[in-house]
Amino acid sequence: MADEGFNDKYRTHVSALEKRLGTDDAMRMAVGGEFLAVGKLEYYLLRSLGLADGQLVVDVGCGSGRLAIQMAHFKGIRYIGCDIVERLVDSASKLANRPDWGFHVTQGVGIPCESGAADFVCFFSVFTHLLHEDTFRYFREAARSLKEGGLMVFSFLEFRMPNHWSVFLATVDSSSYGQHLNQFIDRDGISMWAERTGFEIVSIHDGDKPHIPIPEEIVWENGARMGSFGHLGQSVAVLRKR
Repeated sequence: MADEGFNDKYRTHVSALEKRLGTDDAMRMAVGGEFLAVGKLEYYLLRSLGLADGQLVVDVGCGSGRLAIQMAHFKGIRYIGCDIVERLVDSASKLANRPDWGFHVTQGVGIPCESGAADFVCFFSVFTHLLHEDTFRYFREAARSLKEGGLMVFSFLEFRMPNHWSVFLATVDSSSYGQHLNQFIDRDGISMWAERTGFEIVSIHDGDKPHIPIPEEIVWENGARMGSFGHLGQSVAVLRKR
């Protein structure tokens, strides 16, 4: 079973943001901020991995549409987005304005996709907040959902990255027992989970190393700029269904 305690806390967090910031700002902050910059990087990452018209992207933990809004202008791309918070899913659906796309409020670790239908299944900033057991369950669900040769793409935190270590220390200093989970995954774990669920590892990229080709300059909210190649800050793994 997925951690219902986390689900409840996340819903409460989104509700509190909305009361404090108003709906528009809350929907963007609920997914961690940098709504436009990160969404563009996620989209260009998928393009670099071969995303093309006619293909189906499943965006697990779609939030308020950070990735969806970047893909919405490309009519040939098919898309399914899902999240545990109804307010976020509603926001994503409105921003994308794609009646042909599917947006779903989900419970547990099920993926609302037919077996063998997806070309990409993405988890951006999802496994960073789940128990390892639930992450492994999602590996199984992704394997079920993907076509043979389809790609599972996810971001993650790892202790070997200095900028990720600071996330861990901040969590130690600012949280108490039972509060918000920032989860770390090691690469041996990813390798084992991949082997046991029918995936092969295509690539793993360090969170602080530019690896995403970007055809435009991306400007972050603090004024920082990325050009030519960018990175998400979190490490990224790309797995192929065997």
